[in-house]
Amino acid sequence: MVDRINDIAWQAHQGSVAAIIQVLNEKLTQSGVRIRAVFADGVLQLLCEAAKVEQLEQSSLVEQIQQVLESIAPRNIRRVNINSRIVREQQLLWLTEIERDRENQLLWSQEITLPQPNIVKQIITDLQASQAEGQLNLPEFSSLTNKDKLKKTPKLRWQSALGLCLLLTLGWIVYTQFGAQLKNAVQLENTDSSATANTNQTQPAADQSDDPFAAAVRIANQASAAGKTATSSTQWLELAAMWQRASDLMAAVPPEHSRYQEATIRTQLYKKYSETAQKEAAKSKL
Repeated sequence: MVDRINDIAWQAHQGSVAAIIQVLNEKLTQSGVRIRAVFADGVLQLLCEAAKVEQLEQSSLVEQIQQVLESIAPRNIRRVNINSRIVREQQLLWLTEIERDRENQLLWSQEITLPQPNIVKQIITDLQASQAEGQLNLPEFSSLTNKDKLKKTPKLRWQSALGLCLLLTLGWIVYTQFGAQLKNAVQLENTDSSATANTNQTQPAADQSDDPFAAAVRIANQASAAGKTATSSTQWLELAAMWQRASDLMAAVPPEHSRYQEATIRTQLYKKYSETAQKEAAKSKL
């Protein structure tokens, strides 16, 4: 019998949050990032924590996590929200704390959508897993002679082939009937998510708080998002100005602020990002 209790990869594929956490932590152990997760309101919420800001570089960390999750292909999990912050003491209700004060709790946050699995491929995978379990669960009868076994083998193969053909046919029927509807539903969900993200990025400056730390984090998140599409020299210069503005705001955080030490680190980090954007602008002019 196949030991599924200790098969972490299989449990993660079935949608076990605990197994998904274990797989992610094993993959990211060398980067010094610790992952915590909870599934809430149809979204897998991930919390990435590390001792240094450099270990939580957004683009590379998001790419690593997405690759791992796509290889796992967890059942019934499509939307994943990745949150990051400097490591803190253990908090059992970390998601509640983040939702209560997101801007001061997080370095950045980004939602990703895992691809919709191919229904026919999923049926084949499940059938192969079932056959593997069935073959291992079949008892061996020593009373059967080699001749008897040879007689039974073609029949079993024929039955397996027929079962596979029936499942493939069923899968094709389901896909042709409901595939378009599922695709439209996923596209609509992605459109809504994009619209929400754009709304958050275009909030007027009048809504910004007086806290320079929170304002700097907000501008940094906007710059991080804009950096993914910047191509021209003008766009890179605007990006450099945004990072510099975020750095200046961090430098304005008073020493009595609860996150002054973190602000000092971010001041230099944002300044470095601004210089990098200026270099990219110079390259684009060539």
